[in-house]
Amino acid sequence: MPRTRLRAVLAAGAVTLALSTINVLTTPVPPASAATDLFGGTGGLRITDEQLKAELRPAEVAAFGRPAAESMARDRIGLRAVQTGYPQTTRTNRLNALTDSQAKANAAFDPKVFGKFTDYFSSPDFGDHIALLPTGKVLVFSFESVEDNPQKEPAPTDVIGKQNAGRAYLWDPSKGTGLDAFKAVPPPTVNMPDGLNEPRPAPFFCAGHSYLPNGMVGVFGGNLGGNGGTGAKLALVFDPWTETWHQEQDMAVGRWYPSAVTGADGRQLIMSGQSELGYGTPTPILERFPAKGTGVFFDKNKAPDNVAIDQWKTDAPYRTDYPHLFSLNDGKVYGFGRDADQQWVFDPANETRASLPDRPDGGMRMYGSAVALPNGTNGPDSVLILGGNRNDPNTYRFSANQWTKDTPRAFGRTQDDTLILPDGNLFTVNGSYDIRDYGNGLYNPNADLKYRQTELRDASGKWTLGPVQRLPRGYHSNAVILPDGRIMVTGDELQEIANNKDITSGLNGTIEIYEPAYLQQGDRPNLRTAPTDPLNYNTSFRVNTNTPTQVTRAVLVAPITSTHSVDTSQRRLELRLTGRAGSQLVFQTPPSAKDAPPGYYMLFLLNDAGVPSEAKWIQLNPNA
Repeated sequence: MPRTRLRAVLAAGAVTLALSTINVLTTPVPPASAATDLFGGTGGLRITDEQLKAELRPAEVAAFGRPAAESMARDRIGLRAVQTGYPQTTRTNRLNALTDSQAKANAAFDPKVFGKFTDYFSSPDFGDHIALLPTGKVLVFSFESVEDNPQKEPAPTDVIGKQNAGRAYLWDPSKGTGLDAFKAVPPPTVNMPDGLNEPRPAPFFCAGHSYLPNGMVGVFGGNLGGNGGTGAKLALVFDPWTETWHQEQDMAVGRWYPSAVTGADGRQLIMSGQSELGYGTPTPILERFPAKGTGVFFDKNKAPDNVAIDQWKTDAPYRTDYPHLFSLNDGKVYGFGRDADQQWVFDPANETRASLPDRPDGGMRMYGSAVALPNGTNGPDSVLILGGNRNDPNTYRFSANQWTKDTPRAFGRTQDDTLILPDGNLFTVNGSYDIRDYGNGLYNPNADLKYRQTELRDASGKWTLGPVQRLPRGYHSNAVILPDGRIMVTGDELQEIANNKDITSGLNGTIEIYEPAYLQQGDRPNLRTAPTDPLNYNTSFRVNTNTPTQVTRAVLVAPITSTHSVDTSQRRLELRLTGRAGSQLVFQTPPSAKDAPPGYYMLFLLNDAGVPSEAKWIQLNPNA
């Protein structure tokens, strides 16, 4: 959740104006020597030494000094006193205004060229974390909110006890957009080591996640609570086949905001994140699931339970959290830190780490998107770093151990999500000015229009602005490509709360659907059947289609599991077409697990215009 920033001190002036006209006694009036007002005086809002001590955050004292930290603490106490609610009329008016402005803006965009936004509907979860499952359903999970006022922090980051709890739901797109399309799948009940003995659904928000080869989702870390963001040692696996959670052995260290990636061997590498000591203590420990010597999980009928995690011989000393991790086609894992000088490559074969050249933009980037660029029939060998700097529209390509500046987008944005479409083009959606800031100040949900505008990159690398989404979505936003080729957009609890037309309904979040241009360009190819048994690498396989003459190529697209603009799984590979026989087409699987780590992929057939079929799922397994 958002870190306290120095500009909170600068915002104190606005708080001063708001509080200078009130005289609220939040506690019985103590002796003058034991209490001060918000500004250190004796008039206005009374704040006791005990209140100030309880509100003071050690991380702020260390970062800004005690006087500034005390000022921030008084600000928070004062804001709680004067901000007592958020009018429902404001929510309704905002949603109406956003709906109207979206329709007006998008009238200028031809859907056959730019695609279009279609459905917009309520969801029971914010969708801060998301994973497309090989069943076609989508797992969305986050936290139980402690606040329904978008001018305040809704997440229980600094809360300990039973209010610091996680939640999860499945959305089944085949059932449409109503309440019956969602199913609650709460995480296991755990008793966190916070000294309160209050079991609750596991607080796994702000974890890292990646796919196991059997299609299950590994979730690592979460929020222990308190001290500005304290890491949990949780390790959980969600089984999409039985729709149940499984708890594994704890990690060696707590992790809040870690990243996880699946390597060519099918194991998950977990690194970074704030430790169980709280914000300001990023852990350098690099962990592996399952532990070396324990078998990798390829069988979808076998879910891991209480499986051990072990440590690599080397470390991953990231100063900032949620690095971008990619398993490239040399079998190594490339870690692109948000700090320009923290770029590393990790070799699973010998558990070593080596330095990469510094990113050329310098400095530190906020959360922003990155993708492993398609590389034909081979796995990716280069990465494009896109968002994370509101002042820098440039994109940066890492390839052959060097950086080059790539084609810029229209403007810089943070908190964005960039997808690799089945036709190979890139699509950016979501974005904002900063954490909880959409261009008009911290915790002000009003957004500059540009942050609602999508952007598309064609095969030549040219970026073009596209249609406007309804809600601005920045921090904690997400987007995934569905098997039918549509894009699901969700996340950003502040915006969802600010525009919730029925805040008391239990439908906390929203989902919006975008249909890319390829869905507006006539009939689609048909994929009637594909193999249901696992496929080995560099192997021929057959599919059946009702439109064999329309099909010119096929691609594998990995499912997306993402949070905080980080998606370590996204991948797209062309498949070699090696034969045709009536309604049957013969393709060749990727060369090796280095090109495509073992697991489930969506298989799309495409025509010469890049229009995809609906996808079928196939599993790549080196033991098949």
